[in-house]
Amino acid sequence: MTQTTVYSREHIRTISQYGFYLLFLSAPLLNIFRFDILDGHFIVFGHSWMLGLESSEFECLDTSHSVRNVLLNFLLPVFILILITGLIAWKFGRVYCGWLCPHFSVVETINRSMLKYLNRVTFWEKPSFKSRQALPWLFVLSICILIAFIWSFILLGYIYPPRLLSSHLYHLELSFGPSLFLLVMTIILTIDFFFARHLFCQYGCSFGIMQSFVWMANSKSMVIGFDKSRAHLCHSCDSKCDKACPMRLPVRGIKRAKFTCTQCGICLTACDDSLSDNPEGRVIHWVSNTEASAVDRQAASFAIKRLNKSK
Repeated sequence: MTQTTVYSREHIRTISQYGFYLLFLSAPLLNIFRFDILDGHFIVFGHSWMLGLESSEFECLDTSHSVRNVLLNFLLPVFILILITGLIAWKFGRVYCGWLCPHFSVVETINRSMLKYLNRVTFWEKPSFKSRQALPWLFVLSICILIAFIWSFILLGYIYPPRLLSSHLYHLELSFGPSLFLLVMTIILTIDFFFARHLFCQYGCSFGIMQSFVWMANSKSMVIGFDKSRAHLCHSCDSKCDKACPMRLPVRGIKRAKFTCTQCGICLTACDDSLSDNPEGRVIHWVSNTEASAVDRQAASFAIKRLNKSK
């Protein structure tokens, strides 16, 4: 794997993440997609989406026309979306999570901040050295609170007219309902981002778990494979691929141990950096089809343990 290919993969993923993150933030503001709770219908690309059951027309429609409108305007688009998502997950796994998901983008951002200022990625890991200064903790917490408030405002904008919400917030004229939503959601998201962001991705996100189940059902889907014949090269890297994984997974383990893998490829970059001087390149790769089936059967994790014991 050349450095150009590595940078290309990282740049493509960064662009896709930033692009989708901007879409997530701007969708309600630009009326790309939101639900208007005041008017009681969806807004899609600036147009009202009312399933063809507008009150002015409802009395003129018989049951068959009503059912047809619901099927064509709601159930069919939802089914197509679920089908496309399922096929992608079946073939590639949780690529949405690793390449598009706004929450995972926040996970990576806060991971980098915690590693830089607190010498750890999560609270469940020991820091490389402990700092008695409170300022780094407060700085990371401030980042979490800021992102949590922005998210709360955007999420509220998906159901409440964003321009009206912005005006009320600017003039401090928010009613009790929106104010309570912003306060409670900011607190919940701050706790999530600061303490449990990885746990949410692993156990709390129903969409992510659904992708994982579909991915696991296909033994030939894309997965990180480990070249056991070159396992001796792992002696000198101190498991950098495992430490780099945002989901804290055993990268060289069997597929079942990587149930929540997001296919972000960060572990591949870590292995590239560790073996940059080796002409044969890294020892882990994306594999699929027959090679992927082997990953589900091989006991790579046990091979690593044996090698570590033999040092």
